Amino acid sequence: MTTSTRGATKVPAVLVLEDGRMFRGRAYGAVGVTFGEAVFSTGMTGYQETLTDPSYHRQVVVMTAPHVGNTGVNDEDPESRRIWVAGYVVRDPARVPSNWRSRRTLDEELAQQGVVGISGVDTRALTRHLRERGAMRVGIFSGNALPDEGTMLAEVRQAPEMKGADLSAEVATKEPYVVPAIGEKKFTVAAVDLGIKGMTPHRMAERGIEVHVLPATATADEVYAVNPDGVFFSNGPGDPATADHPVSVMRAVLERGTPLFGICFGNQILGRALGFGTYKLKYGHRGINQPVQDRTTGKVEVTAHNHGFAVDAPLDKVSETPYGRAEVSHVCLNDNVVEGLQLLDRPAFSVQYHPEAAAGPHDAAYLFDRFVSLMEGQRA
Repeated sequence: MTTSTRGATKVPAVLVLEDGRMFRGRAYGAVGVTFGEAVFSTGMTGYQETLTDPSYHRQVVVMTAPHVGNTGVNDEDPESRRIWVAGYVVRDPARVPSNWRSRRTLDEELAQQGVVGISGVDTRALTRHLRERGAMRVGIFSGNALPDEGTMLAEVRQAPEMKGADLSAEVATKEPYVVPAIGEKKFTVAAVDLGIKGMTPHRMAERGIEVHVLPATATADEVYAVNPDGVFFSNGPGDPATADHPVSVMRAVLERGTPLFGICFGNQILGRALGFGTYKLKYGHRGINQPVQDRTTGKVEVTAHNHGFAVDAPLDKVSETPYGRAEVSHVCLNDNVVEGLQLLDRPAFSVQYHPEAAAGPHDAAYLFDRFVSLMEGQRA
C-alpha cells in the first residue's frame, strides 16, 4: 500500500474489481493504492466499530448505507488499537460531523492512519454486483496520475486471495494482558486472541470475569497456566482451513472438559475441532441486521455479523464427534448458514456472529450469561 494525505477530497480515484468492473469517484482518506477482498457491510450505524474490527484485515469494505461519517470519530468506540480495513468505499461522505463525542472527521481519521478510500461511488450498483458475482479481489487507486486500466486490473489480479490466508497472528496481541473483572471477581477466563474486539472481554468483565488475553500462538500449557475456569476463542480474519494451531489447542481444551465458548472465527475453529469442514461463502454476512434463530429456544434474534467463511455441519441431526454428540444450535434465517454449535456431552458452545455488538443490536448478549452458567455448573 502506498499513501499520501494531501488534498484527498479533490483527487480522482478508481475502484477496480478483478472481473474488470470499474467504478470512478474521488479519494476519501489517504491518497494512494490499496488491495484487498471487496465485501459489503449492511450496517446503518457503527462504522467506527467496523473499521477497527481486526476481522476486516485485508478487506475493502463497501458501506451500503449511502451517508457515512455523520457522527465523526471519537476516542471511545474503537474495538482495537487501529483501523484494520484495507480500504473503504462510501457513496456520500458527511461534509460536517455532528455528535457531542466527535473529535475529528472520518476522512481525517482514515488519512491519518493511511487508509485509502473512495467516495462518490454508486455503492448500490457495486453491492448488487458483489451479490451476483461474489466477493472478489479489488484495488483502489487514487492520485492525479493514475495507471492505465489494463495495468490497474493486472495489479488487482496479482493480489493474494482470502481463501487460504492465515491472518490471525498478524492482528492478535503479541504479549498477554489482563482485563480485570468489574466488581467482584467470580471467574478466570483464558481468551485466545485470534483478532479479538475490545468489547468482548469487557462484556465478560461486566459479569465478574477476569480475562487473560493470550496471543494466537499460545499453547495449551500457556492457556492452563492461568488456571482458567473457562476458555474463550475469539473472532478473527482469514481462512479457518489454515488455523491448525488454534484447532489443536481447542481439542486439548475439549479433552479436559473445561467450559468453552467461541465467537465467529472461534465457531469455525470449534467446527474443525469436532471434525466438520469449513467453506467460503459467496459474499458472506456483514452488518448489524442479520436474523438468526436460536434453535434451543426458538427465539429469533437480530444480530451483528462479519464472516466470509462458515462451518459445514448438518442442520437437522445430532452428529457424533470425538467429544460426544454435537448439534447446530443457531441458524441464519436468510440462507440457512450454520450460526452456532453446541456439544451435548461437554460444556462447549460457539456462535458465528457477534453477541458483544457494541454498536448494537444486543439481542444475543445472553450468550455471555450462558458461558457463566457453564462455569458455575462446572464449579458446582
